[in-house]
Amino acid sequence: MPSDRPTFLASLGVARRINAAGTLTRLGGALMDEAVLAAMAEAATSSVDIAELQSAASARIAALTGAEAGLVTSGASAGLTLATAACLAGWDAARMSALPDTSAMPSKVLMHRTHRNSYDHAVRLAGAHIVDFGHNDRGTGAGVRGIEPWEIEAAVDPQTVACVFVASTGNEADLRTVVEVCHRRGLPVIVDAAAQLPPRENLRRFTALGADLVVFSGGKALGGPQSSGLLIGRRALVGSALLQMMDMDVHPRTWAPAALVDTAALTGTPLHGIGRGFKVGKEEIAGLLCALERFVSRDDKAVQAGWTQRLQAIAQALADVPGLGVRLLPAGAHKAVPMLELRPLAPADLLCRTLHAMPVPIHLGEGAMDEGVLTLNPMTVRPTDDALVVASIRQAVQACAEPDSASANP
Repeated sequence: MPSDRPTFLASLGVARRINAAGTLTRLGGALMDEAVLAAMAEAATSSVDIAELQSAASARIAALTGAEAGLVTSGASAGLTLATAACLAGWDAARMSALPDTSAMPSKVLMHRTHRNSYDHAVRLAGAHIVDFGHNDRGTGAGVRGIEPWEIEAAVDPQTVACVFVASTGNEADLRTVVEVCHRRGLPVIVDAAAQLPPRENLRRFTALGADLVVFSGGKALGGPQSSGLLIGRRALVGSALLQMMDMDVHPRTWAPAALVDTAALTGTPLHGIGRGFKVGKEEIAGLLCALERFVSRDDKAVQAGWTQRLQAIAQALADVPGLGVRLLPAGAHKAVPMLELRPLAPADLLCRTLHAMPVPIHLGEGAMDEGVLTLNPMTVRPTDDALVVASIRQAVQACAEPDSASANP
């Protein structure tokens, strides 16, 4: 696609940006390809029964991930809320109607202390009360111990409904422990794997390890719409999640429940649920399914090799820039995407602000900015923009080296 494509955005006065920071939500997530856009456009011109479409999507997602069922959500955060709501309410229509008021039902959700983060809001939004367990000796360097079975056992009581586990590279052993103990106590395990793609094997890994529900972002590595996510896992829980996000302004005598709904277990026809504001359109469902199919069928090694080759060329083009250190961080067992590490002599935040002020703003990864390090992630940079990225970084580093740059107003 040509880089000057967005004439509509230009008419709004919104700048086209080059996102070399990764699939960040605040920068619009993934860049969708033509096939995904075509699937969304086709869906946009047709009226469909959303419940029927979600049920069909569930079957396709299950085939591609190995889970019992799947659901397209309006992002991974919404997926966490819906997963929690499913564990809280099950097929009880009265509980669905009451959420987020959980005063009359069990509502405790366990989380290991090291897994707490700002996305806890998504769990609490459903009405759950998060209960910490364990310690952070390993994370703080005070010790070597991780999650232990007795810590989980001590936290469980009759008010406990689930456990949320935040997946990261290298904590698979902890997940095995959590699943074993929680299942022994009859508790489902929700895995937040929002950013755990690639590798594509993770689409199957967590349910294979026993997770009952797993959440992925749809607008990151999958390459789907930014406002989409995947919730996969046990059919009954996925069905409850679907029912709690559907438009339920229906007459009970004419309502045709989705195939995922267990009408024998459902206690009544529910009203709009806690997830009504998390509705997804037919366009997002079609787009994410197309993106998922393409992601599953792609050659990960070839994609990694392509990224690495581009980064090597960028690094070589920046090698002679005074005041800038450049190093390739190759993909490996603990990192699926290769990146460039940039170490400017000038303050890293100044370089970022200078790049943001370019005619075509450039965004780099700022996760290690306090250590003077920026990263260049190729996932959301079109190959046709590589040359512009190089030229902009060269220009920005030079500008930051000028005497008055340090006092420049950001």
